[in-house]
Order: sequence, then structure tokens, then C-alpha cells
Amino acid sequence: MGMTMAEKVLERAGGKAPVRAGQYITAKPDLVFMGDGLADVYTILQEANVGSIWDASKVVSLMDHAVPSPTIGLAEKYKTIRTAVRELGIATAYGERVGICHQALPEKGHVIPGEFILGLDSHSTTHGAFGAASTAIGYTEMAYVLKTGALWVRVPETIKFNILGELSPRVMSKDVLLHIAGRYSVEVAQYKAIEFTGPTARGMSVAGRMTMSNMGVELGAKFAFFEADEKTLAFLRQRTQRPVGLFGADADARYESVHEVDVSALEPQVSLPHRVDNVAPISAIGNIKIDQAFLGSCTNARTEDLEVAAGILEGRHIHRDVRMLVIPASWEVYTEAMRKGLMEIFIRAGALIGTPGCGPCCGTHQGILAGGERCIGSHNRNFKGRMGSNDAEVYLASPATVAASAIEGCIADPRTY
Repeated sequence: MGMTMAEKVLERAGGKAPVRAGQYITAKPDLVFMGDGLADVYTILQEANVGSIWDASKVVSLMDHAVPSPTIGLAEKYKTIRTAVRELGIATAYGERVGICHQALPEKGHVIPGEFILGLDSHSTTHGAFGAASTAIGYTEMAYVLKTGALWVRVPETIKFNILGELSPRVMSKDVLLHIAGRYSVEVAQYKAIEFTGPTARGMSVAGRMTMSNMGVELGAKFAFFEADEKTLAFLRQRTQRPVGLFGADADARYESVHEVDVSALEPQVSLPHRVDNVAPISAIGNIKIDQAFLGSCTNARTEDLEVAAGILEGRHIHRDVRMLVIPASWEVYTEAMRKGLMEIFIRAGALIGTPGCGPCCGTHQGILAGGERCIGSHNRNFKGRMGSNDAEVYLASPATVAASAIEGCIADPRTY
């Protein structure tokens, strides 16, 4: 019997053969990474009198949720992280100088197909776009991993989304994911692995795949894979000296379920408050005025996303009643966007530009919403209170829809641009 991608990774990480869905194993991660949560993990280690960690060479640290620090409390937290990096001997520590963890890790060559990766942030599933089994764990679990170099894992069942059809202009991979959430719910993959496959999935860019895997956790997924193909390897070989190879499921792998998703007639999609799976096509939205448009986050702030939005905004101006925030996902993306002239387009259109990082997505600083305000964003969650006031509303959409909406002052169809 063939194996799914999750089974293959966990068989190697657990050192056991064969591995099947439902088994509990002890697995050794190839990489662990921590953003702002390192401060909390370090406190746990101190309280347990843990002075050294299992393998500092396999740990990556960075800061991304609130850079630069907007409050004394967060400044103290970042001070603790710097202390932790020094005391634990973590050599790969980027501080505030790289951007969002999920964008920076593959950019810096830390993500390898077929490896097992653990992170502190829930959207660690992003790295499944490169064929890695990447998932989030809690602070206490991470402290345990740092000390022991291992963690028990239940091998998840796998569901497959076979994506078919050609996407229409201005319809993006974000729209595909939102459509899947709306159709199958945020419960469809609870503690399961997802494999996104089919001709449309294989045709997606690396950036488009990262968007899908990033939001795999919004479907409940433990892992959210694309197979590592030549497109994946072309991206990674520019960024790492480590060997990388093709990686995917066996042809006769066994799945819990297989769903076919034909996107040929798919419209731009919008997730309405206050659930990711409260989704409607743009034609059913009506006239919903917005106060803020956010182009950013680990979901949709890559160069490709900025290019799409800039193509809509070029020569136009953001509506006078709308403030638009543009925050590139990483320093590399920011630099590339400047080189291509995208940032000038955003500035001329009237956008506000932020330091690479999470920005308003996690509601800690930048772009916090007041009561009664509405924001449409390219990020991944629209829970009540996520971006500020509990009386605010957050809508999720693609970068194209965000840009069109910023111009019109209400949620708008990007296909008219």
C-alpha cells in the first residue's frame, strides 16, 4: 500500500516503518522556528531550570508580529527574545530584519521538501507549499522539543482536494481557498493532512501555493501539502546549498476522502464576518462600504500579490474615505517591490506603507479598527475583535479584490479593472 505525504515524512521523522494514519509516534523535527513566542518559551525553560537545548543549529528565531515595538510591554518581550537567543546559543536569529516567519523561512533556504518542521505560529502550515510537513505547536510543547529534540505526534488521515479548471483573470488562489472553506467548512480537515493536487494546483506559482497552504489551517489542517515539483526545486535551489528533490505521495496512497473542485467558473470570493467559511461570491455581496483596506500578512503579501494590486491601482487613487495599508511580507519582497516600482505606485495612489511584518493582522498595532469600522484584507482571519474593536467587521479577499475595493470605497469586483 502506498503512502501519503504526511505518512512519508512522519515515517522518516519517527524512525519507524511502516507508519499509518491513526498511529502515535515520537518524531524528531528537522527544524523548529519561533517568532515572538520565543519569549514565553524561554520563560518556561527558565522555570524548569533548563540551561541548554538539544540542537541550537536546528532552531531559527525572528521577530515579526509587532515590529517595530509599539508598546513597552512588547519592547520588553523583544528584549527577552534577544536574551534567549544569546543564552540558548541560537545562531540563526534574524531579529526584526527579515519579515514574517512564514515568508522568510523558505526565502532563507530553511525549508526542504520531505522534512518535518515545527513552529509556534498557527500558520506554520504554509511550508507545506514546498512539500514539508510543517505545523504549529504550543509554548509548553516547544519547550519540551527544545530540551528533548522530539515530540509525540498522531499520524493524521489525509484528504485530497483535486483542483481542476482554468482560473479567470483577477481570480487568484486565495479565491480558490475561500471557495473551499465556504463549500466544505472550517471543520473539513480537523487534525488531518491536506494534499492540494490536480492540474490547477500544479499550475499555481510558488506564491499561490503558499497562500493555499497558509490557510490550510483555517480548514483545520495539521499539514497542508503541495507536491514538491520542478517549480518548487527551482525556487529552493537559488536559496540553499542543501540537496533538494522531488517529493509527493505514492500513486496508490490511501486517502480518507477526495474532493474535486472545478474552478472554471469561479468568481472572486469574499469571507464575511465573523467566520472564514462565511463565504460568498462577489456578485452576491452588494454595496458594503469599507473604511480600511489591508494588503499584507503571511497569506498574501508576496511580490506576486503586490504586482496584482499595483496593476489595479496604477494611475488611480484610493477612495478618500478609505485608508489602505500595504505591508510587504518580508524585506526581500519589499526590496523587490521597490526595484519594480510597485511601492511608488502604492504611494501615488495614497497608500500607507508599513515595515515588513504581521501588521494589523494580529491586532497588536498598525491599522487597528474602531467600533463600527469595516476592513477588507488579504490576510487569513476575520474573527470578532481580531483587528481591534469587537464592533468592527473584517472581510477577507484576494489582493485583487482588496485593491479594487480600496479604489471604490466599498467591496468591489476586481474583474472590472
